[in-house]
Amino acid sequence: MGDAIRVVVADDQQVVREGLVALLGLIEGVEVAGAAANGVEAVELVARGNVDVVLMDLRMPVLDGIQATARITADHPGVAVLVLTTYADDASIANALRAGARGYLTKDAGRAEIGAALRSTAAGQSTFDPEVTKRLVAGLAPEPAAKDTDGLTARETEVLRLIAGGLSNPEIAARLFISEATVKTHINNTFAKIGARHRAEAVRYAYRKGLVSEA
Repeated sequence: MGDAIRVVVADDQQVVREGLVALLGLIEGVEVAGAAANGVEAVELVARGNVDVVLMDLRMPVLDGIQATARITADHPGVAVLVLTTYADDASIANALRAGARGYLTKDAGRAEIGAALRSTAAGQSTFDPEVTKRLVAGLAPEPAAKDTDGLTARETEVLRLIAGGLSNPEIAARLFISEATVKTHINNTFAKIGARHRAEAVRYAYRKGLVSEA
């Protein structure tokens, strides 16, 4: 990734799309790489290369945001998808995360929040709107007494807790006094054991297993 975070905006409403493009132009370190009116256009823009993050709406014609997210994360794993939508219902959140979205914001988010979320997702971290976080935690509440952590070692569990706390790989390495390569090894082993495809699923797992608690 270059100095600027290159972002594709995907939203079917022209006024919203143009507004987001203008807003992103005001955020330092962010560059608009293109704007799409539907999921197909978003996928095509990403396929052209040099894109770091897609700011993705969910309800769009031709190809919706969920399907577009699944295609992008499957074909371009280095590109992060940050959902920005009006909808924060459980089904929308779950479907977006299953498709591979790394973050989820509602359209109530302001410039500062969007800018911070873009930087976090581009760095490999997961970012959720506070209301979305509450729904994620509430949805995982039925398993409060779960103890089985699928054979995770003490160090892997510790790394998983730090991921759930929003720390990046370099921050985890500094916290645990280990190398980033070792952190990556622990993360790969952890994800394989718990069946997580990305950090968002790992965060959900950590809450479900009671490894972390809601602040």
